[in-house]
Order: sequence, then structure tokens, then C-alpha cells
Amino acid sequence: MVLVKLFNFMAPIQVSRWAEKLEALTSTSTSDPEGYLGHPVNAYKLVKRMNTDWQELERIVLQDPADGFINNLTVQKQYFPSEEDEAGAAKALMRLQDTYKLDPDSISKGKLPGVKHSAFLTAEDCFDMGKIAYNDGDYYHTVLWMQQALKQIDEGEDTDISKSEVLDYLSYSVFQLGDLFRAIELTRRLIALDPTHERAGGNLHYFEALLEKEQHEGKVNKTAFEEPKTVSGIYERPPDYLPEREVYEALCRGEGVKMTNRRQKRLHCRYQDGNRNPRLLLAPIKEEDEWDSPHIVRHYDVLSHEEIETIKELAKPKLARASIINSVTGIQEPAMYRVSKSAWLEEEDSAVIVRVNQRIEDITGLTAKTAELLQIANYGVGGQYEPHFDFSRKNEPDAFKRLGTGNRLATYLNYMSDVPAGGATVFPDFGAAIWPKKGTAVFWYNLFRSGEGDYRTRHAACPVLVGSKWVANKWFHERGQEFIRPCGLTEVD
Repeated sequence: MVLVKLFNFMAPIQVSRWAEKLEALTSTSTSDPEGYLGHPVNAYKLVKRMNTDWQELERIVLQDPADGFINNLTVQKQYFPSEEDEAGAAKALMRLQDTYKLDPDSISKGKLPGVKHSAFLTAEDCFDMGKIAYNDGDYYHTVLWMQQALKQIDEGEDTDISKSEVLDYLSYSVFQLGDLFRAIELTRRLIALDPTHERAGGNLHYFEALLEKEQHEGKVNKTAFEEPKTVSGIYERPPDYLPEREVYEALCRGEGVKMTNRRQKRLHCRYQDGNRNPRLLLAPIKEEDEWDSPHIVRHYDVLSHEEIETIKELAKPKLARASIINSVTGIQEPAMYRVSKSAWLEEEDSAVIVRVNQRIEDITGLTAKTAELLQIANYGVGGQYEPHFDFSRKNEPDAFKRLGTGNRLATYLNYMSDVPAGGATVFPDFGAAIWPKKGTAVFWYNLFRSGEGDYRTRHAACPVLVGSKWVANKWFHERGQEFIRPCGLTEVD
């Protein structure tokens, strides 16, 4: 009832109706926020509605302004999603669409694995998705979502979006993808619906002139243009900056994992007492091999449910957009290839952090005196961290210079939630995929004993398809480990 109460003060009838409509949406989402917003379609729609509907409210209110009401409105505005948030939610859906090979129709109908709540996209939602892609110069996704909007309109869905609006974007976008014949076909269809559409008339004239010129010069084969290169009737996704994109995304889907029978036989499970650590003698940790080379292990029952909840509550007020360390400047900054929120927790924050740090130190046998603070990260809808190294390479010697503790020797990754779909930790170099399991942790060394980086450990956090992923990272550095993990005889020991 928060929104309704907010507008009781000098609220006109239009505003009251707006508040009631939005209240219905928010009451559904707040009854089970993690479950509701764990569905990517619901997350996008909530952000979209609370951004676009808020703008509609402003329009209504400013028709009959009252100082007290306007002031109240301005205060509340800061808590609502922005256009940037809406675009980010739409791009997250597109990221999931690509990574998990989901067609727009399945997404529009909310048909995703592991979802608790039903969800769907209207033709207007699909149209807006296409517009966001279009404004970003992403014609591949523009075509996919405009086609879906057109499909739903053709099926008789009641909407304020006209076919001519959709065809306007669609015709130009297929032209940008190189499909000249289809661009002409769609533009003619647009003009048939709206003969007065000036831009469509100009585009058609340009497209036909271009086709005539290229045919005259022998550059165009009509048959080839009528059947553009597609996969299952869909245009091929343009290549991007990530060379291992296909391998990475396949692993996220559970495809291409190189776990052979021979390798499987080399993997074992055991009780681990931290080299007879007194704190682990009576309660050893259950350890399981996830991979043989490089050696990656998973530890079970590392964090209790109560500890996890405490850590999450401590982290929530501190969560901020995750950043990366600039390899040139050594300064932390946000990056598009890392989409999550993170916070750093100190031992002064709680006795739980002291206990967890000590436990990780006991299990690994490494000293935490030179380790980084415990980093908590939350990956929401579409949250990811594309393939990266945890250690600094030779071309970025100043990455950890300010810490004065050397390079990142090892990674200890705690999973603090189960993830219904997506969210795996994958290693594209050797084809491994490790799935989150609440209360467990995985551990690996980033450096050989010589101090040289193990480039095989390049890894990624796959986009979260359904749910929310919480992790706690502990990075150990070189200094202080000289006698705990001494150098080997060769560079790759």
C-alpha cells in the first residue's frame, strides 16, 4: 500500500488509478521478491513498467501542479528505475537469449527452465526490446524482437503498437544486416499499410536504386539475396570481441564439457584435515576433485545457512556495481563484460567473517595475512563475468602493485546460493563447467610454483538464467606463502 498512500496527498483521480495499477504489480513482486524477480521476463517487465509508468505519472501531475505533491513526487523519483536500468534489463534478456540459444517466442511466453512464476511479454514489450537494440546499433537483436512483435500482432494481440511502426524498424534493420531483397519486401509492405509514410518512400527508392546499381555492376546474385545466410531461418549473430565466445557459451549450456571416462577415473573424493590442522582433525572437510589438471577441488559444507544469511545481510548495504582492475592504471573501474554487484567485508564487520576467513585458511593451508578482503558478489538476471584471469599477466605488472603482496596465487570461491538455471563457472581452455551448489566452495591455484601464471585458469561466470547467484571470493597472494608453497624445479611445476 506504500504507493497508494504516497499519492493520497492531493492526488487526482488519474494518479490514484496509476498508483493502483502499479501497486498490483509491486504487491506481486514483493510477496516473493527473489522468486518473482528470478524470472528474467518478470525482472525486465518490472523495471520497464516502473520506468515508463513513472514518466506517465509525471506527465499527468504536471498538467495540474501542486507544490506539496510535486515535492513528494521528486523525493520518490530517486528510488525508481531509470531508462538506463530499463536498457540494462533488456540487454540482460538478450544476453540470456544468445548464451542459452533461446528463441524470442519462448522468452515472450516465459518458457524457461526452473521458473517459479509465470511471465510473458506483450507485443509492446517485444517492440521496446527491439527499439533498445536498434538505438544501440544492434540490428541482429532488433530484427529478432521486431519479428516477434509483428508475430504477436498478426496473431491478434490487442496492442497500441501498429504494424507500420514495427515494419519501419524491421525493414531498415534487415537492410543493415545485408538482406536487401527482404528490406525492399518489408518496405513495400509498410507502404501498403501507410502510403503517406515519407521515410518508407525514401528508403524504398534508395533500396531499389542500390539493387539496380549492384545488379548492373554484377555484384548481386538475386538468388543468393533471396536466401541470405541464416541458421534455422535466423540471421547469423555477428562476431564480437571475444575469441572464445562459442566455446564459452556452449560450456554455459553444459555442452562441450571435456570430461572423459579416463579423466573421470583420476578424480576422487576424500576427507581433508588441512595437513592435520587442529581445527579440522575432529571435523575434516569433505573434498572432491572437479578437475585433474589444473587441479580444481570442491569442498562441501564450508558455510552454514546461518553464516550465509549473515554474510548476505552484511553485504547488502555495501553492494555496488562490480569493477575490474585496469591493467594499465591499476585502478578499479566498471566494465560491460562484468555485470554484478559486489562488496568487501572486513573482520571488524562481524565475528562470522573472522570465523570464515580462519576456516578458509585452515582448509587451504595458505596464510590469509596477505589475502584480499572477503569479496561478496551478487549476480542477478543476466549477471555474468566473461572469460578473464584472476592473476595479472606480464603486460600488466602494476595490477596489484598498490597491495604490495605480489600476484594472486590462488582463488577460493564460495557458492552461497543454488541457481535454478545458468550461473556455472566455466573454463574454456580445457572445457570444464562447475555448477553452483549452496554451501560448497571451489579452489584452484592461478600460478605455478615458479610464480608463472597458469593461463589455463582463464574462467568465466556464466549469465544467470533463472534465480540469483551469491558468491564469496577469497584471493590469496604470493607474499607469505614462500615456505608454505615453495618453488618447484621447473617453470610449470
